[in-house]
Parts: sequence; C-alpha cells; structure tokens
Amino acid sequence: MKSKVATAADIGMAVRKKRKEDGLTLADAAALCGVGYRFLSDLENGKETVQVGKVLKVMTALGLDMAITARKWPNE
Repeated sequence: MKSKVATAADIGMAVRKKRKEDGLTLADAAALCGVGYRFLSDLENGKETVQVGKVLKVMTALGLDMAITARKWPNE
C-alpha cells in the first residue's frame, strides 16, 4: 500500500485499513501498539491533535512506514 498523506484523516484511513487487513479489532490493535483504545480511535478518525510520537508508535507496531519527500514550490 502506498498513498500520499496530506491530512490527519489520510493517516487515520491508512491505519484503519491496515488494522482491518490484519484482522485486528480496535481494542486488540490498541493493546498491541501500547496505546489506549480512545487514542487509536481518535487517530483512525483523523483527529488532528493526536501526539505524533504515539502515531509513529502505532504505525511501527502495525508495520506501516512513512516517508517524507521534498516537493518543488509552485513558482520554481
């Protein structure tokens, strides 16, 4: 799976998709990732104020990677 991320909702959708592909319930995935049920729910629902460190922890535990790529400015 490779997708462009522009919003918190994009990250949430990717996390939810991977969790469901792995056959995990929200509660099971939260326990596996070492975060609370509420946090994982907020993340999957695109809450913009979730902690970045915890987001990365969840992504690592679920086997998701994130890459940052520079893009050119529109007037270049």
